[in-house]
Amino acid sequence: MNQNMEYGHDYRFIPATSLKSGSGIEVLPDLLCYTVQIVNFCLVGDPNKEDFVVVDAGMPGSANEIISVAEERFGVNSRPKAIILTHGHFDHVGALIELVKHWRVPVYAHQLELPYLTGQKSYPEPDPTVEGGMVAKMSPMFPNEAINLGKNVQILPSDGTVPHMAGFKWIHTPGHAPGHISLFREKDRSLIAGDAFVTVKQEYLYKVFTQEQEISGPPRYLTTDWMAAKASVIKLAELQPAVAITGHGVPMSGELLTTSLEKLVNEFDQRAVPNYGKYVN
Repeated sequence: MNQNMEYGHDYRFIPATSLKSGSGIEVLPDLLCYTVQIVNFCLVGDPNKEDFVVVDAGMPGSANEIISVAEERFGVNSRPKAIILTHGHFDHVGALIELVKHWRVPVYAHQLELPYLTGQKSYPEPDPTVEGGMVAKMSPMFPNEAINLGKNVQILPSDGTVPHMAGFKWIHTPGHAPGHISLFREKDRSLIAGDAFVTVKQEYLYKVFTQEQEISGPPRYLTTDWMAAKASVIKLAELQPAVAITGHGVPMSGELLTTSLEKLVNEFDQRAVPNYGKYVN
């Protein structure tokens, strides 16, 4: 496995956290959502077996915590079959290089995310002028330069299947990022939404800290295509998920999820799209 990997020059620890940091929620017997500072990653697999995958890779500097959580759930020296990325923003790949070196496993992402994961192209800069609170104002300190995984990252299969995640399909849900994906399992209607929508107002520092549950569109300061983001939310709502794990916020399920998603779809332009910002059409 190619070890010539590097983060962007702006890679750094981000001094932001929430009350949920360091805690996990077993959403289903084979689905754990764990919060690192202000973002979630998932462990998908039966904890009675050593066959699991990791979805997303947390904040910068969180590798040891992610490894510890995996070993606590699946056993000492356990190793995932793969790491699946919903997208490549800094808070979803923050520990990725350390995890790949430690576990020696492949990474899978959508083809449109590969330029941002192979050092070819940086994401657009975060927008501190966008309508929102203190987190939006802090966004210029967030890394946006491409990381380089070299040959360790592979393109997700074109048929929608997800390697080592039996029953799950990946769904292209762009808007927040060009190659953003969500993961859906039909048999129990489980959704891992990434940042296509989230369950906390991610732009507001107080709400991020308290993790006050409220369905919202993708984080505004890093969303560059609002028409695509709206279409993605509509696509996910049509799946009628029974439970949703999002990249930020507490998992949501049942009637609350159904009614909240319906409201987000019907009022997307008012609830999700900011009134102003450099990426607002």
